[in-house]
Amino acid sequence: MDRITAARVFIETVERGSATAAAEALDMSRAMASRYIASIEDWSGTRLLHRTTRRLSLTSAGERVLELCKEMVRIADTVSEVAADAATPRGRLRVTAPTILADALLVPLLAEFARDYPRIKVDVLISDRPVDLVQDRIDVAIRIANNLDPSLIGRRLGTCQSQLYAAPAYLDARGRPVSVDDLREHQCLTYTNLGGAEWTLQDGHIQVSIPVAGSFETNDTVALRRAAIAGMGIATLPRFAAEHDLRDGRLETVLAQWQPETLGIHALYVSRRHLPMAARVLIDFLGKSIET
Repeated sequence: MDRITAARVFIETVERGSATAAAEALDMSRAMASRYIASIEDWSGTRLLHRTTRRLSLTSAGERVLELCKEMVRIADTVSEVAADAATPRGRLRVTAPTILADALLVPLLAEFARDYPRIKVDVLISDRPVDLVQDRIDVAIRIANNLDPSLIGRRLGTCQSQLYAAPAYLDARGRPVSVDDLREHQCLTYTNLGGAEWTLQDGHIQVSIPVAGSFETNDTVALRRAAIAGMGIATLPRFAAEHDLRDGRLETVLAQWQPETLGIHALYVSRRHLPMAARVLIDFLGKSIET
């Protein structure tokens, strides 16, 4: 018979004064409780209880066995708690992500993640520059790219589709391009980490690369979006970052039929073997939450 259960029955019998009361407390039959008590006495090889019609008391051996049973139950409960904690994602995660993704997509998702996994603390390093995952102790890097570091393990979370956007006030003043060649005559806001002064656009199977120029260049995609909203020119922005501005009239789509290259959204990490459980949970959550 299960010795931990037998120990619990013995403890309850002593504390409640009868096997019947112990059986009720442990939701078992009196006959089963009596068998557990008998098994404890069989294992110890001696009588543990004095039984009379009015009361029940411990023998000297029973007093020693009672303390051992309490210790057995305490250890069993501790092991169960440790196993439950091990199965519960917890701990601190260091995550890095580019500014536009963090601002428009990641932070709102992390708010939902925190409600589902309150024992996981996420420390987010926001940077558009490549980060050394080992040196900076990063557990997971979220990146928008098609060319990934081959030394890292990557999981695709979704896709990033982009579009050309500009503020209506800018387009009213400078005119709306009707062809990609018209972009040469416009203020084009460029992102130094992707393409710079040359944009590659695609319409179906037709792909063109066109040189662009303007008075504003930045390595921060959030600043690029704000410059476009301020009417400084035309910018390439992820659709997920511009959808609210488009809906609210702060931005307008430019040359809708021409699409910049579609990029993948990836979770990158150093090792499958040493990836924390909390990181696995976060990656799975983002994979289900980010629209493809």
